Parts: sequence; C-alpha cells; structure tokens
Amino acid sequence: MPGASTSRRRLRLAFVVLVIIIFGLLAGLRAAGIPLRGVDDALPVAVGLAAKLACSGEYVSGFDDAQVKRDIQAYSPILSLVELQHPEPSLVRATLLGAEAAARYYPGIGCTLQRAGMAELQQVRVADTPVVDAPWPHGDSVPPPRPGLQKALESMLAADNRDGLDTRALLVVQGGEVAAEAYAPGIDASTPLLGWSMGKSVTALITGRMQALGLLSLQEANLFPDWSQDGRRAITLAQMLHMSSGLAFSEDYIPGNDSTRMLFTASSASAVPLAKPLAFAPGEHFAYSSGTTNLICRLIAERIGGGVQGQVDFFHREIAAPLGLKHTVMEFDPSGIFVGSSYVYASARDWARLALPLLDDGRVDGRRWLPEGWVDSATTPNPSANEPRYGYQFWLNGRGDKRYWPSLPDDTFAMSGHSGQSVMILPSVDAVFVRLGWTSGAYPVDDRVGKLLPRLRGAMPD
Repeated sequence: MPGASTSRRRLRLAFVVLVIIIFGLLAGLRAAGIPLRGVDDALPVAVGLAAKLACSGEYVSGFDDAQVKRDIQAYSPILSLVELQHPEPSLVRATLLGAEAAARYYPGIGCTLQRAGMAELQQVRVADTPVVDAPWPHGDSVPPPRPGLQKALESMLAADNRDGLDTRALLVVQGGEVAAEAYAPGIDASTPLLGWSMGKSVTALITGRMQALGLLSLQEANLFPDWSQDGRRAITLAQMLHMSSGLAFSEDYIPGNDSTRMLFTASSASAVPLAKPLAFAPGEHFAYSSGTTNLICRLIAERIGGGVQGQVDFFHREIAAPLGLKHTVMEFDPSGIFVGSSYVYASARDWARLALPLLDDGRVDGRRWLPEGWVDSATTPNPSANEPRYGYQFWLNGRGDKRYWPSLPDDTFAMSGHSGQSVMILPSVDAVFVRLGWTSGAYPVDDRVGKLLPRLRGAMPD
C-alpha cells in the first residue's frame, strides 16, 4: 500500500527530526552548565548496545539482518535510527547522530566491543568440541519426546507467539533425559541464544568448580588490592555471590548509569564496580548487581591466570567437557575478562546441561564435580535483612505467601535473565524447564511451568 508506506516514511522522518531537536536541546543545557544525568552517555550507549547485540546476533546465533534489527529495536525506539554496517568480515559498526561503536566476532568466543589497547582476542584458540555418538547429555541422541508433554510445549510456543511474547525455545528435561522440546522457526537444538543474567548462574558454577579444585574459598576476603585500605577488604566471595557485597553499584539500565556504562562503553566491565565505595556493611543488604558478578569474573581470571586463553581453556576443560556442552559461547570485555553478568550464549539443550548437576548435589556421571554440599549452600536463602530469596547467583522460590512462583514447589530455584530467559530447576519432580526468547516485559513463567506440573508429577498421561 503506497499510502501506508509514505506515512511510515513521514513518521520516521518526523521521529528523526524530533530526536535531533531533543538532543540539540539537551546538549545546549549541558553546555550551559545544567547537569543532566546520562546525556553524555546516551548516544555511546545506544551505538555500543547496537553494535554488540548485532554482532552476536549475526555471528553467534546466526540471525539475519532483519531479525537482528528487530531484536535491537525492542529495547528503545531510538535504536531504530541506528545504522548498522559491515565494513569488513566479522566486524559490525553502529552509528547514530555522529556517535559510533564497533564490535568484532572472534571464532569460539563471540563478539566484543572494540576499544583502544584491548586484549588480543584474535590470538585465542578454542578447542574443537568432539562429536560424540552417545545419549544426551554427552551426545545429542535423545529419546522420542513424550507425546503429551511435546504437544503441551508446542501449544505453549504457539500461544506465546500469538500473544507477542517472542518465545524461541522451550525444553523440558526430567529424569536426566530430554522429555520434550519446541523451537520457533529459524531456531533449533543447536542455536546459541543469549541468556542475559542467566550468565550469573554460570559464573557461580565456575566458582563452585574452582572451589572443588582448591582455587577459591567462599569465605576469603581482601579480594582485590584496590580494596585493601578500606572497609571493602572485608567483602567475601560468598557475599558477592549473594549480591550482598554492600557496594554502591547502580543497576538501573539508563544512560549514564553504572550498568550501561559497564556493558556498552567501558573498556573493562569489572573496573566500574571495582571503583565503587561501600553503601552498606558487607553482608547486611541485598542489592542486585551485575557489577558484583563481573567482579567475581575478575577474581576468576586472576586465579586461573593465562589471560583470555587461560579462561577459555579452563572453561572448556572443567565446565564444557564434563557437562557435554556443545553450543555454548562465553564472551569477553575488551580487557579480556569474561562478562559473566550478561554475555553467555547457549542452546536450550546446553542451558539444561548446565542445570543437570544441580539436581544431583553437584555430581556429574555419579562423580563429584562441585564440592559436597555446594548445591545446598547455593540454594539456601542469603542472610541479608531485606531479600533472602537469592542464593549463589540463583533466584529462590521462597515459602508460603512469599514465593516468587506461587504455582511451583517451594524448592524451585532458577537462572533468570532479561527478556524472559529462564532455566527453572524443580528438584521435587527431578525436572528442568528452559525458556529462551525476546519478550518485552515479563514472561509468565510461573503460569507456564505450573501448567506442566501435573504431567511432571505423573498426574496426566504422556
């Protein structure tokens, strides 16, 4: 319809003009000495976010340009104005009103924003994942799906996407086997999808494995030289895992804030929270903080040693190989430290593989992988005064009328990320539910998993 097309072009032009006027006005106020939080960072954050997500969407998840643009624009209307270019292979450049950012893809470790003096990521080598002809989880041989559960997942996927929830993968594991899975068009069992804050739980698993190897201790303090001369030296690793470090890190995702600067403009993600003072005494106050997770990643990198290659080798040897991960990518910041707060891409089956040891007290194939009792500690409410429903980078359901997911058993805990990413772990029914997608707003995971519970409890035929 030519008329509709013309109207859209006029609306887009009007929006561009409006944005230019607004930014011109704000710049004028800034020049006049009137403080306006976030103005200086708005454009750098916009292009940094666009370049990073476009690069990973294309080269890690394998999405086409149209899908990449839709995903980016879901975060803000202004991102529809960003121009994406490919000036050379494996490089994505984003520009908007004179601001520019670029992200490069490195085989095996995904995409990283480009900064002066950054780590030499192009030299990193990732070991090939061997093809194993074996049953899942070590191979990709899965039994035929349970018919009733499969139909339920397919219906759930269709309903989600009719409702605009943009669900891309659903998977249920029970009794250690893939019981059913459903995927949106263009997605399959090998597609790595962004977990956002589910990466925090992966970071916790890495610390657990390091604890088993004697490389970390939960109660150790004085973790960084920068903290040695003030009250931050009392912060323990356990408190950082609990999000009760007391650091004055602001998690609000607005331009100019700690979180957006850390992920989209800083050369070192962990340097942003490292410089923060204490706002509370360590251990007394829960405050959700992606910065805390990236500090844990900094500690992990220091203890492993060997730079990016050391981190990659450790992850492959101690995490990916034992768990049978096939399609998982952990991405790094420009300084060469894993961004565990936000940047793990994995297939639905790999997200489930990461959860399996948590149903068996940290054992893999019957052998001790995490320290004995670690899973119990990781899923015990933290001792903060304000929010106990958080363990070692896992959300906990809680009890009685204070449950996060009222339809689910009390012992449920979860990896959880932005846009509705969820790995729900249900020990009482020996099951894992994985949901990956790109929802604007909240995803009704309690309702969705609650509807599957009768089948998982054997009360409905499969």
